[in-house]
Amino acid sequence: MSEQQQAATGATARPKNTRTLVGRVVSDKRSKTVTVLVERRAAHELYGKIVAKSRKYHAHDEKGEYKMGDTVEIAEGRPISKTKSWVVTRLIEKAKLV
Repeated sequence: MSEQQQAATGATARPKNTRTLVGRVVSDKRSKTVTVLVERRAAHELYGKIVAKSRKYHAHDEKGEYKMGDTVEIAEGRPISKTKSWVVTRLIEKAKLV
């Protein structure tokens, strides 16, 4: 599909089978990088109780537009550095001022 066809159909440049996650930005101190906390709920292996699990991902933020507290979607991509192979694709919710 050419770029003109993508623009006409509204298709994104992201591949169809890319993993995406939704999380909260917990750090924006590094240049072009944000740390995103992804929380999920899963059943305990032995007891079956629902337990909250979380993991932090370093995601690439080229323009530095995402700030602490924002809810963002990240997509898996090529390795950018030793710890960074995710890219922020879109802003879901802006951080609320307290």
